[in-house]
Amino acid sequence: MIDLPPEAWDALRLSLRVSTVATLLSLPLALWVAHVLARGRFRGRGLLDAVVHLPLVLPPVVTGYALLLLFSRTGPVGALLEPLGLGLAFRWTGAALAAAVMGFPLMVRAIRLAIEAVDPKLEEAAATLGASPARVWVTVTLPLIAPGILAGMTLGFAKAFGEFGATITFVASIPGETRTLPSAIYAFLQVPGADAPLRGLVLIAVAVAIGAVLVSNWLAPRVAARVAGR
Repeated sequence: MIDLPPEAWDALRLSLRVSTVATLLSLPLALWVAHVLARGRFRGRGLLDAVVHLPLVLPPVVTGYALLLLFSRTGPVGALLEPLGLGLAFRWTGAALAAAVMGFPLMVRAIRLAIEAVDPKLEEAAATLGASPARVWVTVTLPLIAPGILAGMTLGFAKAFGEFGATITFVASIPGETRTLPSAIYAFLQVPGADAPLRGLVLIAVAVAIGAVLVSNWLAPRVAARVAGR
């Protein structure tokens, strides 16, 4: 059992909450974008692909600053949300948004690869039997790509769990509100003699990351086998 002070457990619980919300909320959009990129042939497809993957190559601080410009109380989106009580800046919901943005490219990539592995002839055959596009998606495509969706969710969750740069820029590191596990690690680094909780949180972060990669690697061949009908 890892011995952690109460503030470290609070940070861990908040990280789990933020990562779960970020993963579940971004899943529907990730499914739609992955399908559009895998099956769509339209002008601007390359630009959309670049925008989706932008958080992977941009410095996280830049992504956080962009979120702050958009969703701060005086930002174009934040000014609309504040009167409704839905403000995001310096709140845990903002941390979930930052985590969702950073994990989104990994979710889309895993789901897109799974969709591209599906033979379009299977979907065309279902359509010729009278199934609507929505029914083809639910009854043919979705079951085949289910392991890919789980792999994408796992990677997105792990990325959200370890997100730091965009989060601390957008919502700061407020104990009990926006201090997630990476922010807590950074805070303990500034405290002399806090080696024990620091090592404990680092071990947890490493375990989550390794677990996510192992699960993703375990699911990858199952996507290929299911699509191939083996």
